[in-house]
This record gives sequence, C-alpha cells and structure tokens, in this order.
Amino acid sequence: MAVVFLLIGLLSIASAENDLFLNFCGTWRHGGGELSLNVSVFPGCAGLSVSADRRSLSVRGRITGRCSRDDVLPLQSLGLRSDGDSPFCVFWEPLLDTLILQIGGKNLTLCWPARPRDSCCTDLTYGSNMPEAEYGIENAKIRGDLVVSQTRTAYNFYGEFTDCKALCDQAVSSGSPYGNMLNRTVQLQNLEHPCAERVDVQTKESEMKKITSPESEGGEPAVSVQLPPALTLASKTGNASVTFHTNNSLFQDGYTDVKVLRHVVEIKVGNEIISDLSEPIRIAFQHEPKSHSRRCVSWDTRKDPWLVNWLGDGCETVQRGDTHTDCLCNHLTYFTVMVELMPRPVRHLLALTVITSLGCALSFISCVALSVYLFRKRRRSKEQSFLIHLSLSVSVGILSLLFFLTGVLANVGGPDVCVWVGALMHYALLCSFAWMGIEVIHTFWLVYMVFSPSPRPYVWLLLGFVLPALPVLILAAVGGFYGLMEVYGVDEASEPYRMCWFTDTPNSWLALQVINWSVMGVLVLSGSVMLFLVYRQIRTRDEWKQKGVAFLSIWGLSVLFGIPWVLAMITYGPAADAMQFLACIFTAFQGFFLMLRFLMLDWMRKQAGGSVMGSSSTGSTRQHMLQAQEKS
Repeated sequence: MAVVFLLIGLLSIASAENDLFLNFCGTWRHGGGELSLNVSVFPGCAGLSVSADRRSLSVRGRITGRCSRDDVLPLQSLGLRSDGDSPFCVFWEPLLDTLILQIGGKNLTLCWPARPRDSCCTDLTYGSNMPEAEYGIENAKIRGDLVVSQTRTAYNFYGEFTDCKALCDQAVSSGSPYGNMLNRTVQLQNLEHPCAERVDVQTKESEMKKITSPESEGGEPAVSVQLPPALTLASKTGNASVTFHTNNSLFQDGYTDVKVLRHVVEIKVGNEIISDLSEPIRIAFQHEPKSHSRRCVSWDTRKDPWLVNWLGDGCETVQRGDTHTDCLCNHLTYFTVMVELMPRPVRHLLALTVITSLGCALSFISCVALSVYLFRKRRRSKEQSFLIHLSLSVSVGILSLLFFLTGVLANVGGPDVCVWVGALMHYALLCSFAWMGIEVIHTFWLVYMVFSPSPRPYVWLLLGFVLPALPVLILAAVGGFYGLMEVYGVDEASEPYRMCWFTDTPNSWLALQVINWSVMGVLVLSGSVMLFLVYRQIRTRDEWKQKGVAFLSIWGLSVLFGIPWVLAMITYGPAADAMQFLACIFTAFQGFFLMLRFLMLDWMRKQAGGSVMGSSSTGSTRQHMLQAQEKS
C-alpha cells in the first residue's frame, strides 16, 4: 500500500520536455445497483480510453510495455457504495510500466511495476471525447487542470513511442523531484531501476570476477568492480548482479555539505544479506579531478528504505591521485564516493601541523618573556602604552597555548570538551585581533593627535576584552557552532587531524567567514592605512631618517598588522602551497615576531641615544613629537 501511495505522489509531480506520465481524474456519475470495473490493457502505444456509464467504469487501451490484463472486477467488494457519485483517478507511469486506479479511497494496481522495453509509451495527449450524457465522467481534470466540467461518457488519450533511455535522462536530471521519487519507489518495491545498467555474473570460488561499467571516463571504464572468490563461499547461489547508476541526483537527496560522485554501484546476490567478507570487494571509481577529501560510503536500503543514508561503515577508502578512488568493502549494497565540500583538504598536512606546533610553542614562550620584559620596564618608566602592549602579548600568548594543546584536548576530551575549548580559542583570537587594532589606533593617535589626550585605559579594556566576547557568547548560546573539527589531508584522508574549533557544518563555516574574515579585512585595511600615514610622517623628521630603524619599524608593524592574514587568503593558484606555508609560519610564530619587534626597537632606541624612533613602541612619542614641532 505504501508503494502505491508513493507512485501516486510520483505521478503528481509535473514534468517538462516529454510528458512522462498521465494523471487523469474525474467524478463518476453512476446509478444504483451493482458497479463494476472493466480493465482491458495490452502492450503497444495505440492509446488509452477511460469511459463510464450507469453501471461500469472502463479502462482500455494499448500503452504498456509488458503488462496484459483483461478483467472485470465488482466494485462492491471494495466497499464502493452505489448511491452518490464516485471520484476517481487513473495514473500511468511508463518507466515502471505501472497503471493505477484510485477510487473510493482504494488504490487498485491494474499493472504492477516492471522494467519496460526499449520503447515507452508516453506523451499521452487528450484527444476526442464523446458527447454529454446523464451518466459518465464529469469535472474531468488532467494533472489538476480542469478540462471539461460537463458529464461525458469517455475520454480518449493518444500516445507515442519514446526511447526509454531518453526518458531516463529526463527523469534523473539534476534537481528533479520526479527522479528522486522514482528512485524511492524502486527501492521500496525492490525493483530493478529502469534507468540503470545491470550486469549478471556467475562467481566462482577459485577466480576473481571483474565487471566494468559501459560508460567510460578518459578512455577507461568509469567504474570497475572486482568480486572476490570469498563472495562465492558466502552466498548460496553465486549469482551476483552489478547495477551501474548514473546521474547522482537520485542519491544526493538530503545532503548539502557533501556531494556524491556521478556514479553509484549496486551489488547484490538475489535477496541474500551478505556482510563481513573475508576478502573485500574492490570498486574502482574514475572521476573528474577532485581536490577535496573523498571517502567511500554505502547505503543499506533494507535499514533505510525511504531515506538516503550514506554511511562509511564497512568500507576502506584508497585515493589514487585526484582522479581515482578505490573502495574496499566487505558487504553488498549501494556504493559510491562522497566528496566533502567543506572544509577543503589540506596539502602537506603533517608538515603544516609540525610547523604550527613548534611555532605556537615558541610564540607562547616569547609572549611570556615579553610580558616579563614589559613588567620590568614598567618599573623604570611610566609608559601610557604599557597596558596595550601587555594585553596584546597576553592575548597572543593564550591563543598560541590553546592552538598548541588543541590536538591533545580534542583526542582526550572529545566533542564535549571541544565545545568549551573551541569557544575559548575563538575568543582569544578575536581578542588578539582587537588588541592589534588598538595598537593601530594608539600609534595613529600618538603621531597625529599630539595635543589630544589618549582614551582612558578602561576604554581600551572594553574594546579589547569585552567586545570580542559578544559574538562568542551569541554563538555559544545558539549552540552547534563550537566543537570537534577534523582536518583532512589530501594524501591521508582516513587519518584526519582532530582539533577543537568550529564544527564542520554550513552554519559554522558561515559564521567563521562572516566574523573572522570581516575582522581580518578591517585589520588589514586599517594597518595598511596606518603604515602609509606613519611612513609619510616619519620621513619628514630629521631624527627619524635613519633608514635601518624606519625599515625595522615598518617591517614589525607589517608583521603585526595583517601580512599573515593576507597570505592566508591566497589558497588557489600555482603559488597556493608556498603561500600556505608562509601564512602558517607567520601566524604560528607571530608571538615570537611580536617579542622580536619590541626588543629590537628598544635596543635600537638605546643605540640612538633615546631617539624618537624607539618611542614608537613606548609612551614617550608625544614628548618627542612636541620637541620636534618646537624645533621646527
């Protein structure tokens, strides 16, 4: 019964190009007494006639591919009452060779689903009809559109033969709801899909059987299947069938963040359930180049007949370059390769992981040393910028420590711990961004707004520590954004690097892009403007014309204000790998560069006898600017 309702739903979906099916409804006006249904359908494509009189409703014609039926069925046995009118519908599906009559709340399958022949009878068009009568069919509708409201005795439809393969291409076209419903109908009824290529093979205990798909990619079979001898031992008959499906829209339903390859393979041995084979079945897929990570998946239609549910259980993935993927599976069902759309796999994942760990460790130590240095320097001189420099050092230090420990915390604590660690890492990152921006504002303030007092410390604290907490608290309150993340390498997709960060969901990645990259953009833009203005200002001062000091200051500020994030954005093109390594080095070692800049500027200031250039990292800039203006 469920199959019939599904077929009716399938036939209620509109089509384009060829009219794939017929959906004819009306109201049968009949008299009292015994009512009957006359069915007379045979193979051919001469047409279909639906007629009615006082006592009988008739469905006659030649439209089927295989079905033949000539019966008279008393409708009282179905509970149809003779008093009053009876709404009914006739459904015809050529790809499944199925004819259904819906009447009196009952669904009568006049022709059961079967695989059609090479030609299908479709494009059934409304033709001539009989004149009005007292008994017959009124309010006739075709696919919900009213054709005739008067009562007529018969409606005739004329069809044409169409290549069934052309109908398959139309049915499984991308995004076709008709195609998805057709596939579900086939699965629930355990039918052979009319749009698939099937190969039957007799397995032998002593040899490996290899079956290839009729479709090719670059001169090679798109899919090849090797059935091991162990399959013969596990089955009762040894008669296996391999069906090759194309156009993945039938199997993509419900998945947005991953994509199924164009080819899907179904392997079965009759109705037997076979699993845990001693030798795996090898399915080799050749496909278009895919730089994203790939994994082999299967769908057990016995467990999930209505819902497409791809799982990686029982399959091992072997990637051979960007165009070949092998699946080693120990059971029988549907198989394909699923491509992860996000995040993209990382090339040289192991090398980048080592660089990140070493850089974060060194950055944390450097930030601790810089904080101690700033505190000791604070005792000798009262600098207005002490709070800003210290807060930036603390933020970058905490961020480096969390990134250094994230892999361990993810493997030990799991998803529950990663929710808190991921949120804390995001907060530390936003704090680092905020204090970098405050460095920009503070430096600009000291250089250009000489006679205006700097904002009070609590203003910087609000901007640096309170403001970054707002987006983190909102995302944490909504839930589902922070958690366990797996980073796949191009050559090691089966062993991902686990870390605490954003989860691998579309909403998480959207939030990451909107928040982080927006802040990065503002940081890079403001840093560039600040560098230009500061350089234009210092080149007019005699005491600031020492080329080495000026270059070191601009270099230090460039490292601090955006070069790592600009490099991180360059992830495509021939220089992508080099840019990825440079971005990793600059970001991982940023705490070290931060300490190096402060120490070098302070050392060069002492070598210059306390010249003004050194004050760019201290709170005495205002004094030197006033002295310079007095001299001028």
